[in-house]
Amino acid sequence: MCGIVGYIGNQKVSGILLNGLKRMEYRGYDSAGVSILTDGSIETIKKSGKVAQLEKLVDHTQFDSTIGIAHTRWATHGEPNDINAHPHHDSSNKISIVHNGIIENYAILKKNLIEKGYTFRSDTDSEVLAVLIGALYDRVKNMEEAVRYALNEVEGTYGLCVLSVYEPDKIIAARRGSPMVLGIGEGEYIVASDAAAIIQHTRQVIYLSDNEMAILTRDGYETKTIKNEKTTNTIHEIEFDLEQIEKAGFPHFMLKEIFEQPDTFRDSFRGRLLADKGNVKLGGLTQAEEQLRKAKRILITACGTSWHSALVGEYIIENLAQIPVEVEYASEFRYRNTPLYPDDIVIAISQSGETADTLAAVYETKQKGATAIGIVNVVGSSIARSTDAGIYIHAGPEIGVASTKAFTSQICVLALIGLYLGRMKNLSQSDGKRIGAAMLEIPNQIEQILNKSDEIKAMAKKFTKSRNFLYLGRGYNFPVALEGALKMKEISYIHAEGYPAAEMKHGPIALIDDNMPVVFIATKDEIYEKVISNIQEVRARRGKVIAIASEGDNDITNYADHVIYIPNTVPMLTPVLAVIPLQLMAYYMAVELGCNVDQPRNLAKSVTVE
Repeated sequence: MCGIVGYIGNQKVSGILLNGLKRMEYRGYDSAGVSILTDGSIETIKKSGKVAQLEKLVDHTQFDSTIGIAHTRWATHGEPNDINAHPHHDSSNKISIVHNGIIENYAILKKNLIEKGYTFRSDTDSEVLAVLIGALYDRVKNMEEAVRYALNEVEGTYGLCVLSVYEPDKIIAARRGSPMVLGIGEGEYIVASDAAAIIQHTRQVIYLSDNEMAILTRDGYETKTIKNEKTTNTIHEIEFDLEQIEKAGFPHFMLKEIFEQPDTFRDSFRGRLLADKGNVKLGGLTQAEEQLRKAKRILITACGTSWHSALVGEYIIENLAQIPVEVEYASEFRYRNTPLYPDDIVIAISQSGETADTLAAVYETKQKGATAIGIVNVVGSSIARSTDAGIYIHAGPEIGVASTKAFTSQICVLALIGLYLGRMKNLSQSDGKRIGAAMLEIPNQIEQILNKSDEIKAMAKKFTKSRNFLYLGRGYNFPVALEGALKMKEISYIHAEGYPAAEMKHGPIALIDDNMPVVFIATKDEIYEKVISNIQEVRARRGKVIAIASEGDNDITNYADHVIYIPNTVPMLTPVLAVIPLQLMAYYMAVELGCNVDQPRNLAKSVTVE
């Protein structure tokens, strides 16, 4: 979750580190800090709160150094305060580290180090790693060896950068289960947990693998495993532009990303959808084509918003391909003995491609001999490199912590997979063409909804005093109800729950009174009349009804207090359109309430630790 950046080169380092932290602040914003090597010592400045608070302190100092490391934290062990902020030092203040991950055996390591006379200042597991490296350096007098020995002793996960006065022209980076990217510039190197911190300096990057170290000097770099085996790496080029991680005139990244969805949905099917043939071409699945053709069961595993898109995918694939699909929370998949068979397909969905639980589910899948397929957004991410086959959603960088455009792009890719599998099975070409034509229309239809943003904003303001919301949908739109409720919770801190509409009578109806807004996804489909019945049950109890309805449905105004119309499409694509007003409603309510939309409290973008 945390953001890490390290730099060694010929430029003044303080500005580079601070800019890198700002680019990654969506990964964690409980505290931030820098360590800069200058005049034979390590100068460390760190502060609880946002990077802007750290910047005020660094601005009052003068550093001419060209080497340093920095960190922005999402707290795991130890509360978010100045002491627990990174970087952390060894006992002698000669070594500084920044760390993302969890050291699971930190307690026993700390006990042993204290018994040997080493001291600690913080409550974090990360400081234990710093002190351990220092203790090992006392013995071996070689930084690379000290780091390598330490990483062989620790259990858990890490993305790591190490700086020391002992070897002042060197940064050592390493990773296990937490992303680290090495940017290769002209006489300079920048290492970070996210390519967003690198793009301003270079497009040439190496993605470190698990249990791999990088040793950086101004003259070059070397990579090896923590077992001291040299490695070779492919240099990749960052695909996105700097402009894509700027706000481009929008007040928040979240709003910008909501408005990008016509383009991001189109980019997800571009070059893949063969609408005139009623089929798709998915080169990323070529290696698993035979396994997919023979599959008797598909499991989809994900977390959060990606889990909601997985539910939509379940309905799509079962309908088009007639293959049984199960959706599992990745956090549960990894810890229960999930039955898996060689002819099973497991699809892992993660925007970042680094979600710890989802990545663990991929490892479990491969351990049991099933085929693992990834649906991710970030090129070179751990899940992308660990699966047998996969598809990038091509949504571009998503900076807002509350996912929006990734959700609709994930549904696009799942629809492509459903069409791909359906045409392998019994789906007719004419049905394929009908679906393909509908997908081509979606970007323009999203635009039509976005043009109503002022109308949605005005409606949202009427509900800012509500402390609870209920979201209800059926069929394809049940997952949309879950996602709408999640968005409201994430950024406005208003309690909201999503349910299948028919389940309302099995408990939630007890909550409904004249203070309870109830959002219905009530589009015209084969179960429309059932949803209308559910709306009437809410109205009978004086609940306030907000309906997401199909264009041309004038009857809905007889039942709802507020109606937001969306264009008509095939039922399986309705979630893409229905979720847009819910994203906007959550956004405008959060803004009206004065919430930090892009950086909601207690949340971070990528959950890379348990």
